[in-house]
Amino acid sequence: MMNTWEKQYTQAVIDLWNKQAVKDGYKELTEQSFEWIFASNPYFDKDNAFVLLENDQVTGFACGCTGDDLPLGQVAGYITCIVLDENSQTDENYKQLLDALENRFQELGKKQSDVLFFNPMMLPWYIPDTPKHEHNNAPGVPVDSRLYSFLQQEGYVERAKECAMYLNLEQFAMPEEIRSKEEKAAASGYSVELFDAGKHQGVAEMLQGLNNPLWEKEIGKCTSDGTPVVVAAHGNQVVGFAGPVIRQDNGRGYFAGIGVHPDHEGHGLGTILFFKLCEAFKAIGTDYMSLYTGSSNPAIRIYEKAGFQTVKQFAVMRREFS
Repeated sequence: MMNTWEKQYTQAVIDLWNKQAVKDGYKELTEQSFEWIFASNPYFDKDNAFVLLENDQVTGFACGCTGDDLPLGQVAGYITCIVLDENSQTDENYKQLLDALENRFQELGKKQSDVLFFNPMMLPWYIPDTPKHEHNNAPGVPVDSRLYSFLQQEGYVERAKECAMYLNLEQFAMPEEIRSKEEKAAASGYSVELFDAGKHQGVAEMLQGLNNPLWEKEIGKCTSDGTPVVVAAHGNQVVGFAGPVIRQDNGRGYFAGIGVHPDHEGHGLGTILFFKLCEAFKAIGTDYMSLYTGSSNPAIRIYEKAGFQTVKQFAVMRREFS
């Protein structure tokens, strides 16, 4: 039997997650983290969260979310998770939960179902072969998971493979090659440094040019409230960013991303920004950094040059409704 979400299922879902989802590398849930990730999330929809019951025991949990203000949000519903107890991992049970999510998406007028990094319900996971170092969000479906093969079977198309990359910052040192790039950019009027509200301007225009609503919101707020952000500037005009520079309580360097305005590409600013970001994190005592990038993204070479290694892969997937 399958039911839509009720608060009474909270502990049973936490127990299921901590027994089963952790096998795919996800971080354990507590009552507090369940509340933060799911129940109190502004995009949580109790009619888009489902539990599978067998003999009155919770053996499955699925959650999706929607929001017209999200990237692709007017046409797409996002699958957050589908978790089944090991003894209940049949195609029939996976399909019951998937159908429930997709039906809800279609009720809300969505044209497709996506599993991708824009999902605002962020699922932290542990980086393999580390002392429980963690990344704050899963950018898709782990390619070594049962769910991945099931979604492929159900017609979900893999649109990209995201490489999760990791660096222990003890190993980081600024290469002389990057110092040379910085000097060359300076000769063309560019500088890369921490944002200074008394010196720099044009953040909003730069972010608009990058056409990423999440960056526009987060980086705009950080530069307004004084949270450190590494910026590239031409004169005093901001043309790129990396950050914010935040050391999380778990020792990870949290950052939203890196971008350079299209009008200022070709000067090596993205590479300089990234290395200066690593340097800024190390300067404030950050233990490690983690990020993900497309397996075909040329930037992967920049990350590898800084010492990052790929530690896990996730698939970005989509099914369009007929």
